[in-house]
Amino acid sequence: MRMVFRWYGEGNDRIPLRHIKQIPGVEGIVWALHDIPAGEEWPMEKILEVKQQADRHGLNIDVVESVNVHEDIKLGLPARDRYIENYKKTIEKLAKVGVKVICYNFMPVFDWVRTDLYKELEDGSTALFYEKEKIENIDPMELVAKMAADPDYTMPGWEPERLLHLSNLFDAYKNVSQEDLWMNLKYFLEEIIPVAESNGILMAIHPDDPPWPIFGLPRIITSQDNIRRFLRLVDNPYNGITLCSGSLGANPSNNVAAMVREFAERIPFAHIRNVRIEENGDFIETSHRAQDGSIDILEIVKAYHEVGYAGYARPDHGRHIFDEECRPGYGLYDRALGIMYLWGIWDSLEKARKEGEPCSRLTAI
Repeated sequence: MRMVFRWYGEGNDRIPLRHIKQIPGVEGIVWALHDIPAGEEWPMEKILEVKQQADRHGLNIDVVESVNVHEDIKLGLPARDRYIENYKKTIEKLAKVGVKVICYNFMPVFDWVRTDLYKELEDGSTALFYEKEKIENIDPMELVAKMAADPDYTMPGWEPERLLHLSNLFDAYKNVSQEDLWMNLKYFLEEIIPVAESNGILMAIHPDDPPWPIFGLPRIITSQDNIRRFLRLVDNPYNGITLCSGSLGANPSNNVAAMVREFAERIPFAHIRNVRIEENGDFIETSHRAQDGSIDILEIVKAYHEVGYAGYARPDHGRHIFDEECRPGYGLYDRALGIMYLWGIWDSLEKARKEGEPCSRLTAI
C-alpha cells in the first residue's frame, strides 16, 4: 500500500507540503488543477508548476484527483466529443510528468452532498454530516447557498461556474435515465481508456457519494453489482475504480471488504474513511477508528493486505479537531491520525504474516 495525501495547491490549501512530508509513510500528494473548468485542457505550464513544488519536498504527483468530466459528456450532448478530446490531451500531458492514476467521477451535477459541513460530534470535534430528511425536503438552491457560504475554500464538485447554471442542468437531466447515464459513461470510456492505456495511466472512477439518487438525479456507481457492470463496460485493466469506503459504506448493504477482495486487480486507488450511520438514514463522518463508526475499517484494511494491495491509498475526509481552521473534511490533524491508524493495522498484519500467525487474531485489536 502506497500512502498519499490530498492537497489543494499553493494558495488554495493552508497545509504546507513540508507538513505533509512529515507524516510517516506518505510518499506523494493527490492533486488537481482546481482552477481549470471541467472540460478544458490542462495547461502544461501549470502541471509542471505543481510537479516542481512537490519535487522540492520529495513528494510524487502520481495520483490526480480529479480531471472533472464535463456535464455535456454525462448528458450525451453533441458537444461531448470536443470535451472528450480535451480530456485525452490532458491525459497525454499528465503522463509526461509521471502521473500513474487519474481519479474522476460520473455523478450528475453534484459530486457529493452533505447538509452540514461542521456538525459537532460528542467530543467537540466537527465533521461533514448528511441529514436524510433535510435532503428529501430542501430546495437544491438552498443547499448550494449553504455550501458556497465559505469563500475561503474551493469545494470540489461545487465550483461556482457549474452552480451558476444549476437550474439549466436540472432541466437537462429531466429526461436522462440511469440507463442513459450508463450509455453515456460507456461512450466516454470507449474513447478514453485506449488513450489512458497507451500512456500508462490507470483510470479510476469514484463511487457516487452518497450511493443513491439525489434530487431525482440518476446515480449508477453505487453498489457491488453496479461496479461489476461498470468494469464490464470496457473490460480493460486500465479501466478501474477508486474504492471509497466512506461513499459506498454510507449504504449499510454495501460490504466494502468484499468489494476489495473481488475487485482487487481493478483498484488502483483507495479512499479509506469511516462514517457513523443512524437508524433514520443520517450519517456523519467520524475518526478512521473502526469502533467510532459503522464501517469495519479493520476488516477493509485486512482485505487489502490479503490481496497484496500495492496501489495508492489515502485517508479520506477527517474531522476538524484541535481548533484547526481548514477546508471542510480536509484538515491536517485528523487525516494524519487516520494514516497512523491505517499503518498500525497494516504493520500488525505484516508482522503476523512474517511470523506465520493467523491474521484473524487481529480482530481483537
